[in-house]
Amino acid sequence: MNEQERIDGTETAERSHVVEVQATAEEKKQHVPVSTRQRALMLLVAGTVILLDQFSKRIVETALPLYEIWAPIPALEAFFRFTHVPNTGTAFGLFPAGSLFFAAMAIVVALALIYYNYVLPAGHRVLRVALGMQLGGAIGNLLDRIRLGHVTDFFDFGPWPVFNVADTAIVAGAALLAWIMWQDLKRERAAAKPPLLYTDMADETRPLEDEWSTG
Repeated sequence: MNEQERIDGTETAERSHVVEVQATAEEKKQHVPVSTRQRALMLLVAGTVILLDQFSKRIVETALPLYEIWAPIPALEAFFRFTHVPNTGTAFGLFPAGSLFFAAMAIVVALALIYYNYVLPAGHRVLRVALGMQLGGAIGNLLDRIRLGHVTDFFDFGPWPVFNVADTAIVAGAALLAWIMWQDLKRERAAAKPPLLYTDMADETRPLEDEWSTG
């Protein structure tokens, strides 16, 4: 076996060792027991969203008649105002006249999120926060459908569809999930890239050494 073959074999062994260490660390993480506090994080976030959502809706339903408009800053009424409107569709008034269907979907989604939070391995705090925001938003709008037969919307930003706190939580949770997926993808790509070993650096500097020696 010549020197280059020996070096190549050493590099391959070291890279395999790095991959094995990373896989072992990930496997240990998967077997760490999940505490009740970690699982409760999603429920705490969801409960906060539900309280804010229902409290804001009750204020609107009590103080602002249906289809009435209130502009707290008259000069900015074209850009922001409160408009009390019923919504039988999904978030932001999409797909109207489907209140019963979306109520059933909200129940299914809520149960799925609760189950996923239960089987989720230890850690993943940001993911649990994102799931809690979506769970709270889904239940917040579900309570409206059960209580009123429609969802109460009131945030009115110009041409944008009227929405509420629950809608905001659902969209923010989805955006946070997208960010988490993007970060996971970046880590996977970084782990798949072989580390730069000493022999690699030696190979990169060798042409410069040759150039100086022949110069």
